[in-house]
Amino acid sequence: MPLRVTLPPTLRDRLAAADRPLAGMWVCTGSPTVAEICAGAGLDWLLIDGEHSPIGLETTTELLRAVAPYPVTPVVRAPSGDAVVLKQLLDLGAQNVLVPMVDTAEQAADVVRAVRYPPRGVRGVGSALSRGARWNRVEGYMRDADRYVSLFVQVESATAVDNAADIAGVDGVDGVFVGPSDLAASMGLLGQQTHPEVVVAVRRAVDAVRAAGKPVGVNAFDPEVAQAYLDAGATFVLVGADVALLARGSEALADRWSGGAGE
Repeated sequence: MPLRVTLPPTLRDRLAAADRPLAGMWVCTGSPTVAEICAGAGLDWLLIDGEHSPIGLETTTELLRAVAPYPVTPVVRAPSGDAVVLKQLLDLGAQNVLVPMVDTAEQAADVVRAVRYPPRGVRGVGSALSRGARWNRVEGYMRDADRYVSLFVQVESATAVDNAADIAGVDGVDGVFVGPSDLAASMGLLGQQTHPEVVVAVRRAVDAVRAAGKPVGVNAFDPEVAQAYLDAGATFVLVGADVALLARGSEALADRWSGGAGE
């Protein structure tokens, strides 16, 4: 008899059970070793970035395998809300998916359909062939697939902030993540994520999502900014990235031992 596999809790489940905000970091290098090091650091969740990194489907699979032994929740950011890409990510074993650049409730509803099996959605059926269902070793996977998958969408434009309440209100959207970098760019403030107008927009989105009864997260590498958003009601945050830690750490070594030769 084959083993019966029990999948770990989703990010939706972890947020619902948490008595404090959940802190995480980006995984962008594509290195399973780096991902495993980050997974064992004691953070609550990791974001495997398929949008702004060279991480494709095969690499995503290896990263998920690398972090699986650790009590950390991996979330995979898709490059887009394309239904084919989302189907592939779910089939390779991504239980928690973050979709970028969702500006309207209609777009959010399309993404929800993409991650659900018919008749509620359009996800292709291939569980017998896929790691997501552990090759049909997760009992009742297709019947209970909605329970095994959590979907988060990104609000990262001025238009999306205006529509944040409607986006969060879409059935099947488990939470919203606010991206200040693209939001700043959409407001004509490229590179100014902490500009007062951007901060106000982020807080508007936080308030709207919370009012809709959904968890809301935000990206903020500056500890004071991150804490301010947590104080404003965010319940999950990203506070660093593997590539940023390596860049800043190696620069500090150069400053200390090489006289800042890289400048």
